[in-house]
Amino acid sequence: MVNIITQISKYIIIILMAAYTFSCFSIFTHSYEDEEKRVLIRQNVLMFLLQFVAFGVMYLATEDIRILFIYAVLAVILLAVILLYNLVYPNVSRLVVNNMCMLINAGMIMITRLSYDNKSPYGSAVRQLIFAVFGIVFGLTVPVLIRKLKFLENWTYIYAGAGGAALLGVAVFAVSSGGAKLSFDLGPVSIQPSEFVKILFVFFVASSLKKSTEFKNIVVTTAVAAAHVLILVLSTDLGAALIFFVVYLIMLYVATRQPLYAVAGLGAGAVASVIGYHLFSHIQTRVQAWQDPFATYSGGGYQLAQSLFAIGTGSWFGTGLFLGQPDTIPVSETDFIFSAITEEMGVIYALCLILICVSCYVMFLNIAMELRDQFYKLVALGLGTCYIFQVFLQIGGVTKFIPSTGVTLPLVSYGGSSLLSTMIMFGIIQGLYIIREDEEEKIERKRERELRNEPRRTNRKNTAARKPRFEEVPKQRTRKKQRVR
Repeated sequence: MVNIITQISKYIIIILMAAYTFSCFSIFTHSYEDEEKRVLIRQNVLMFLLQFVAFGVMYLATEDIRILFIYAVLAVILLAVILLYNLVYPNVSRLVVNNMCMLINAGMIMITRLSYDNKSPYGSAVRQLIFAVFGIVFGLTVPVLIRKLKFLENWTYIYAGAGGAALLGVAVFAVSSGGAKLSFDLGPVSIQPSEFVKILFVFFVASSLKKSTEFKNIVVTTAVAAAHVLILVLSTDLGAALIFFVVYLIMLYVATRQPLYAVAGLGAGAVASVIGYHLFSHIQTRVQAWQDPFATYSGGGYQLAQSLFAIGTGSWFGTGLFLGQPDTIPVSETDFIFSAITEEMGVIYALCLILICVSCYVMFLNIAMELRDQFYKLVALGLGTCYIFQVFLQIGGVTKFIPSTGVTLPLVSYGGSSLLSTMIMFGIIQGLYIIREDEEEKIERKRERELRNEPRRTNRKNTAARKPRFEEVPKQRTRKKQRVR
């Protein structure tokens, strides 16, 4: 009976996920705020229904009361995020808030399922819930700081110094794990500084390029950025090094509009990749596993081979929760969580997950394009690129599209540093969204003052010509201000 319910539930989950994903893009077609609000409320309903079905099936499969406890705590956390963001910041992008909650929800479902088979059942799930609570605190604090602190663009070399020192500390003092120095262990908690340094790195690049795009300043900025990447390479944290490199290249091109810089950067990156391949043995192992994981199955290809088996087993609709074997994939909670999700939830569900990530990136770009301050514009672009490129590296690696880099899937994979840093990034984006709203309100007030202060014409012709302008002002207020909340 439980198997039948599980089989039925996987189709319900896919339908709910597909409906939510469709609404992420259909919302852009709505012109009025009341229509938009209905779509956003519908998203919340779909998310909580999906959560109820998934955790209900897992409880039936295990009859473990702890699953209901995790479900209740998660539901309260997600509801608190939605309500607090709307109460504290009425002008935030509600689509970004909903997507953030949905990605956390998808990750928690799979982490709870995977942690059932651990030596300490549900230990990972409980820790992830604790990290989520801290993430809410930071996520709600950051927007007001971004809005109030007007001197952030002046801390150019403070960002560079703090970030470089943190990365250097990891390179010197951290213990190597899996061939790379990634984190510090502080008791039961492991901190990965590179997850937070990438935020400082984006702020440094944005601040430096805001000051000047002359060749001399670009050389200095490139040298500091290259030092960050070099320290990560020495730590053999090549996934983070690649993210830093791509983010800098895109921010530099957007700030200068010089294709030559992009071409030179790509050439330097290609040369560095070849050198890195010959210097580090574990990179050679990953490339060989990427070329033919089954030929190196007993060695470096085991992880990727298991990942491909899991994706193939899941097919379009998945095996159903607790009917697959995602626990056979090494580090399935972190580096290969996308494969685990695909096996039990299906390819359709996984594709919807990707589209939700793309929806977040579209909103980040939308905010970046409409901001008028160059510093804030570059920050939004850099954080958005950092987010979507990490998604690409993670999914591309587990599907054999590119060699595996060992990065996590933001908001979905298990990991406190990854979850906290991503929620801080989303909080910064929300702060930039509020700044954009402030800019639009100032422009609108200025336009209204100009209309009111315009000298009255006694000429009937001029009066008739002016009349439509006064009538357009209240009309514009009833429509969306070219934004998605």
